[in-house]
Order: sequence, then structure tokens, then C-alpha cells
Amino acid sequence: MAKAKRGNSEGSISLRPDGRWVARITVGWENGKPKRKAFYGKTRQEVASKLAAGIRTRDQGLTLHNEKQTLGDFLNQWLADVIEPKVRPSTYRSYEQIVRNHLIPGLGKLPLSKLTPQDVTKFLRAKHDAGISAEHLRRVLRASLSYAVRFDLAPRNVASLASCPTKEKADIKYLDPDQARRFLKAIQGHRHEALYTVALAVGLRLGEALGLKWSDLDLQNGSLTVSRQLQRVKGKLVYVETKTRNARRSIPLPAFAVQSLQNLWARQQMQDKELAGDDWQENGLVFTSSIGTPADPRNVRRSLTKVLADNKLPELRFHDLRHSCATLLLSQGTDPRTIMQTLGHSQITLTLNTYSHVIPALQRDAADKMDSILQCDIYNR
Repeated sequence: MAKAKRGNSEGSISLRPDGRWVARITVGWENGKPKRKAFYGKTRQEVASKLAAGIRTRDQGLTLHNEKQTLGDFLNQWLADVIEPKVRPSTYRSYEQIVRNHLIPGLGKLPLSKLTPQDVTKFLRAKHDAGISAEHLRRVLRASLSYAVRFDLAPRNVASLASCPTKEKADIKYLDPDQARRFLKAIQGHRHEALYTVALAVGLRLGEALGLKWSDLDLQNGSLTVSRQLQRVKGKLVYVETKTRNARRSIPLPAFAVQSLQNLWARQQMQDKELAGDDWQENGLVFTSSIGTPADPRNVRRSLTKVLADNKLPELRFHDLRHSCATLLLSQGTDPRTIMQTLGHSQITLTLNTYSHVIPALQRDAADKMDSILQCDIYNR
């Protein structure tokens, strides 16, 4: 009896001259010719297993994974095609640095379709032991692999399955009320007095503060509007929209911040422009260089470091003035939702989780207030 011939859809297995086995399957048609995919292995059983899995995948209408594409090649393509067109420049820069400095050197040579949870777990543990935030690395890898799975480039998101060591959350640094008063006194007459005052008073991010224009301020009614940020993109300072809708906000200003801004306006009109002469470049900015151009964030940070050191105040980043603002407001009993809106947080949980160090004091204050309201004479007998 004649042996039935295997059809194209069933695939074929053969032994190569180099001793390896190969299985081939038709996965479609292109220009009237069958499009084939090959599976290689050291034994016939190995390629037979790959062939069976390939047939199942094809018959389910799914894409067969390219076993030759490395994770590194995929990540570079993902950055260029998916991330760069849709995110802010600063976010792209952060993703690109993580991919270039960590993911590609550590995992980039592995085939995308063969990456395992064990590979990722081992990689993340090594990074954690080196003092690097493994959570940040996994977040980026998980986002990229989610895209790969969605478009059938990888069978599963192994970053979601991997075990990730967590880094103990660093304590928030901030100025207490006495230190804040000392700081405001120390910066009187300083070139960046108004900038540091506003940052402490309403918790602006550095990019938000440096993006302010005089048209964003209503000094008569004591308020400002945040609508843009100054960021460094590919070595150049540019203006970008705020990160989220919540970040675009109007904020009431305390009187001391209004006074500081009024002093800056007078100095800019009567002194800075005169000293700069023809070199002055009018951009309508609140916080500028000596010739009216955007203030360089690096210079602002360096100046703050010197002020703090000269006045024996805690070593802080500019962003810690924002933390100081929130901490001072919370400690005075300001409603967390009001603080969320002032800071431009997207969720109130972010505000409460970030400044949880103030919660115990608030709970004690709440207990004392409840005691004062409900205490009866009977308990004092």
C-alpha cells in the first residue's frame, strides 16, 4: 500500500548535512509563493515538538515568533516606533537611558521569543544588589514586552512573571517650619530669591517655575497659572506642555510670595534690562538669565546647594522645596485634596503615600480634637 504524502500544511522534518534537524512549515503566501518558517534542533524529537507548536499557533491565526530577533533589536525599534512619538521628551530620555545603559547590556543578546522569567529575575537581582532600582528597570521592560505580546512578537510578558526585589523607599527630605523661615531669610536679596520663595510656597517643580511668564501671573489677586515646563531636550532648553491635565492648574499665592514676585518685577524692569542693554532678549519670562533668556536649571540647582551650605541648612535638592511645601501644609491640617490640587498630582493617593511621614502627627491632632469636642465633665470627676 502506498504511503500517503504529507501536505504543505502539515510541515516536514529532515536531517541537515551538519547533523542538525530542521522542520519547515508553510505559514502563508507571498507573491503567489508559499512563505515558509523553519525550526532547528539537535534531535528529531526537539524539532518535531517545535513543529507541532508552530502548527497550533498558525492554525489559531496567531503570528509565529521570530526566534532570531533579539531583545536588544526589539527594544531599539520599540523606542523609535512606539515611545518617542507619543511621550514627552523627558520621559523618552528616561526610557532610552534605561534601555541603553541597563536592559540591552544585561539582556539584549537573548532572543525575544525565548526570554524567560528566570532570565529577568536574575538580571533584576543583580541590578538591585548593585544599588540600582530594579523596579524602574522592570517597569520599562514590562511596558515593552506588553507591546510585544499584543502584536504576537513574544509568547508572554515574562517581566510580569519575574520576581523583582524592592528597594526600601528613601525618606522624604524637607524643611521644618523653623528651617523654612531661616531659608527665606537667607535668600533675601539673592538673585533667585523669588524663584526659591515660590517653589517653597506652592511646591512648583523646577521646570514649571522656569516655564512661567509674567502673563501667567495675576499679582493683583495673588495667583499664578501653570501651563508649560522648561526642559532640556537633546542639549537644548525648550518649552513643553505640562505632563498631565492635573498639572495645568491655577494656584493662589501667599502674600509673602506675591511680594517677592513684585520685587523681582521691579528689579527686572529697572535693573536687569538696563545692565544687559542691547543684549537683553525679551521673552516675557519671570525667571531668567542675566540677559532675559531662560534660566539654566543646572545653575539654579548649584546656587541652591550653595545657599543651603552657607547657612548650615539641610542638604536638599530643588525638588525637596516641593516636599517642604506639602509637608508644611499637611502639618497645619490643610485638606489633602487641596494639597493634591496645589501640587498638580494626578491622584490623592499619590499625595498621601508620598507624604505619609506627616500622617501620625495628623492622627494625634485628630484624636486631641475629638477629645476636646466629646470630653464630658464626668471624666474629670
